[in-house]
Amino acid sequence: MHTAPPIDATAVAVGLSRALRAAGVATGPDRTQLFLGALDLLDPARRADVYWAGRLTLCGSRDDLERYDRVFAGCFDPVPGPYPPPRATPLPQPQPRPRLVDTGAGPLRGSDRTSEDPTPPRAAPASETEVLRHRDMARLTAVERAQLRRLLAAFALSGEPRRTARMRPVRRGGTDPRRTVRELLRHGGEPARLRHRAPVTKPRRTVLLLDVSGSMDPYADALLRFAHAAAHGPAARTPTEVFTIGTRLTRVTREMAHPDPDTALATVAAAVPDRGGGTRLGEMLRAFLDRWGQRSCARGAVVVVLSDGWERADPALLAAQMGRLHRLAHRVVWANPRKAQPGYAPLAAGMAAALPHVDAFVEGHSLAALEQLAAVVREVASDA
Repeated sequence: MHTAPPIDATAVAVGLSRALRAAGVATGPDRTQLFLGALDLLDPARRADVYWAGRLTLCGSRDDLERYDRVFAGCFDPVPGPYPPPRATPLPQPQPRPRLVDTGAGPLRGSDRTSEDPTPPRAAPASETEVLRHRDMARLTAVERAQLRRLLAAFALSGEPRRTARMRPVRRGGTDPRRTVRELLRHGGEPARLRHRAPVTKPRRTVLLLDVSGSMDPYADALLRFAHAAAHGPAARTPTEVFTIGTRLTRVTREMAHPDPDTALATVAAAVPDRGGGTRLGEMLRAFLDRWGQRSCARGAVVVVLSDGWERADPALLAAQMGRLHRLAHRVVWANPRKAQPGYAPLAAGMAAALPHVDAFVEGHSLAALEQLAAVVREVASDA
């Protein structure tokens, strides 16, 4: 029978929790600890036990269930058919702790648990997902790319919250004069309970400018899937505009509207004829600002440029247009996949010209880097 070294249960819990957090599920340390405790009471060698332990401890609302299924399928090899129901009585933790395997079968009962399966089980530890989070997307194998696509399909990009002019009733906050006066009149002028209000918050618009030139081709597929999840993912709440930049500027927000990422990317490929070509960042930024900047989606938005910064035209033009963009947008974030390479320095003329007008300069080479980018967009600290 095929054997494999045991895995760390803590790595399983932390890896799955981080993937869920990237998908928009609020998995804090308390839920992760509950997940670990549930694994101690169940059998970590059974995929169904791991699935139901995580579903019952890491999900906080009905909206989290679909995201959990997507992330779990990305962390472990999917098994055909529905997940088996949980057992009524949990088993004690076996000693020593076995490795996490997927037998591809339904729940085992009685003596079936100790019987040998002639088909070797397929290992699918969540610790592999933790390793995958930090792998360079340009160096992934075909199997790892398929797993990355499943994880990106469950990704979420939440915009930075902003206050609006609208107010909503709350239990605590500033006094609402109109509702308080109406309450007094309803009681005939007698003292009545004060009513309170607070501003309504909405996510700030996010604009993604994706470099699809030849130098960015190893990362283009993953970044386009990241943009699709941001614009039309299962947890998408933020108004998001997506543009591709290369030798021409193309707005692909409408093409990203299809819920299936493969269909959406095929539509984008038909609409973007300059993929894999050259780069004219300065000219494309000028075209974007002239048409979409002053009176459209860029004003007050968080603009994210995903590019390695290679510029074939005059860097001075890029610097001037980045200055315009910085004055117009709320914040400008630049994600460069080459930034993670050892000894990297922003010496390319285009990158050096753009940096003085960038509020945040982050990496963009891996899933963990994209999670950090999402945290920067919503302006919170990240533990990635």
